[in-house]
Amino acid sequence: MLAFQPLSAYYGMVVYSSQAGSSSTNRFQSKSLSRQAVRPKSICTNLGLAHLQQNGEYMSRYTGPKWRLSRRLGISLSGSGKELARRPYAPGDHGNTGRRPKLSEYATQLREKQKLRFTYGLSERQFHNLFLKAGKIRKGLHGTNFFILLETRLDSVVFRLGLASTRPQARQLVNHGHILVDGKRVTIPSYEVKPGQIISVRERSKKIVPILNSVEASLNNTPFVEFDADKLEGKLTRYPEREELGADINESLIVEYYNRLG
Repeated sequence: MLAFQPLSAYYGMVVYSSQAGSSSTNRFQSKSLSRQAVRPKSICTNLGLAHLQQNGEYMSRYTGPKWRLSRRLGISLSGSGKELARRPYAPGDHGNTGRRPKLSEYATQLREKQKLRFTYGLSERQFHNLFLKAGKIRKGLHGTNFFILLETRLDSVVFRLGLASTRPQARQLVNHGHILVDGKRVTIPSYEVKPGQIISVRERSKKIVPILNSVEASLNNTPFVEFDADKLEGKLTRYPEREELGADINESLIVEYYNRLG
């Protein structure tokens, strides 16, 4: 039985080696397998390295283990706190030594930015564009306006209403066309919800088990939304206040980070 292992990837081609069998068989098998083109995207996805370059652009959506990332950043990205309850220390061989390296000013700003970006599941380009949009709002602070824009995304509102147990699940519901805005189907998670707009579940999707389970388990204690569990619809009553949003995020460090980059 031959066991092949990938050694390197170059221009979409993987070269394999064998650990068993005759040398002649291995040579022919390796030659045939090396001709099979493999997309770099699939390799990146399997390894969780979605930041690797492909077609001249950088893929910035993280596809690796979320719990490991939560432990690295020191924050529960799911909001449940389960990631840090069992192992409240950084991943890796030296994560439980009790010693953490002192971070530079830039590293502290970068980590704060990554906390917020991974919490909402945005790519770097989406995150930065939204940050620039918040900077064009004349009223209020830049960081607070940025937080409000993140919270008024359709997938965030669906999550706040309790129709989904996590933000990734809310994004999937929107992408698959289960969510209506004022009676019209919207499949864009980044759609900006205005106060007073009715967010509901499509009629044929009201019996989907994950939605029913999420509504049943939801406490619905978000002060800036209203939700009718019987009709499976709700609305954003007003824009959120800064005190009602993530207390463990220092948005001023994020503003400093992007201002530093220019």
